Amino acid sequence: MGQSVNRIVTFGEIMVRMAPPGVQRIQQSLPGKLDVTFAGAEANVAASLAMLGKEVEFVTALPEGPLTDSCIGNLRSAGIGTRHIRICDNGRFGIFFVETGANQRPTRVFYDRDYSSISLSGPGSFDWDQILTGASWLQLTGITPALSKSAADLTLQAAKRARELGIGVALDCNFRSKLWRWDNSRTPLQLASETLRQFLPYVTLLFGNEEDYRLLGFECSPIAGESHQDRSVRFAKEVHRRFPNIQYFATTFREQVSATHNNWSGLLYEAQRDGVSVAPQRDGKIAPYEIRQIVDRVGSGDAFDAGILHGLTQPNFDPQYTIEFATASSCLAHSIPGDWNYASLAEIEELMHGSGSGRVVR
Repeated sequence: MGQSVNRIVTFGEIMVRMAPPGVQRIQQSLPGKLDVTFAGAEANVAASLAMLGKEVEFVTALPEGPLTDSCIGNLRSAGIGTRHIRICDNGRFGIFFVETGANQRPTRVFYDRDYSSISLSGPGSFDWDQILTGASWLQLTGITPALSKSAADLTLQAAKRARELGIGVALDCNFRSKLWRWDNSRTPLQLASETLRQFLPYVTLLFGNEEDYRLLGFECSPIAGESHQDRSVRFAKEVHRRFPNIQYFATTFREQVSATHNNWSGLLYEAQRDGVSVAPQRDGKIAPYEIRQIVDRVGSGDAFDAGILHGLTQPNFDPQYTIEFATASSCLAHSIPGDWNYASLAEIEELMHGSGSGRVVR
């Protein structure tokens, strides 16, 4: 099967995102107006990749109707391929609500997505051989498997088939405790752990932090004075020892000073060469971006994922460029309302090279 270095497939649920203007609470806004956009982790990644000029296809299931027509039009306008979106005669369009935090009040997300079309889909709903033809990567998250047993089985089927076809599989654990409810005999943590561990034999690129590694059943004894970066590398090495198919491990580090002030950095570990790359750096040491006025942090991790995939699909993969690009991209995503990162390639590379003062560009 011939592959395009640039072609990436993402699969998951896209929803209607509703948010009060600015930093208002929902109670303040209703009755009244909410800002409405379309969003979802895998679609967010697709949007970022399309902005970077990548050939990207987003795959999902949606109910027939005007919301779906509007959504598909929105995806196409961003340059995202939609030909494999499945239009269903059952299910509904999922919704989530976002209250943007400020100062000491955190951002809050509320879901209304039970019985969505994707959650009612299962193995056999998609022709993965056709969808994956010519792709170099399939990007998945732990969100879609959290929706239902059938959606988990469907996502696992996609990962297995991609692996069989020699296509890289990227998985972002993205644990959402509010969603893992489809088996009441297990806690959300237990259900997520048991389900997501089934994906590990098929994964090439794993996005996750220390909490995600523990969720997957891995532990590393603490070492006095050890940095978060060093501990993440130790976790990655332990995961790779058990699952040598996982070649790349990527994570972000968020220091939350307040809801509107975070310090932000990233790490990429390559198992094959035992190489560690961190960003941003100053004088050879990690020096996090100080994001002092967050506009909207929801979707920033998806911008990071897209940045890593952008680097991996460059003609000449450069790990240091890749982590610098992904971290700068996700930093800029904090400045843009909504889930989609509208930062351009040039803007991201300008920040990588030190242009982060916010001065007016004329």
